[in-house]
Amino acid sequence: MLKGLGQIGDMAKMMKQAQQMQADMAGIQEKIADTLVEGESGAGMVKATANGKGELKSLSIDPSLFNPEDREVVEDLILAAIKDVQAKASEAAAAEMGKITEGLNLPDGMKLPF
Repeated sequence: MLKGLGQIGDMAKMMKQAQQMQADMAGIQEKIADTLVEGESGAGMVKATANGKGELKSLSIDPSLFNPEDREVVEDLILAAIKDVQAKASEAAAAEMGKITEGLNLPDGMKLPF
């Protein structure tokens, strides 16, 4: 007569775990937003800083690059530094999210949040 109560208890446990995971993910996302990463190009002559979301926060250019003839080179270095910092921000975010999902046995390629 009380066979179904075991399933209700399991469901309640799953709901509690889901709520905890949701709280953990919110904390991780906040940590990611507060994390700063730096990318560079041209042996450090151009540096870009972004948060873990990939939002550009600052850009630093070595004064020796301000030669009018080198304009295209400087533009290319800026783009390279931005791409570098965005890749690093993405890696940092993925690493943080991986900490929370490592025990879930998710299928390969499945990412959270959805």
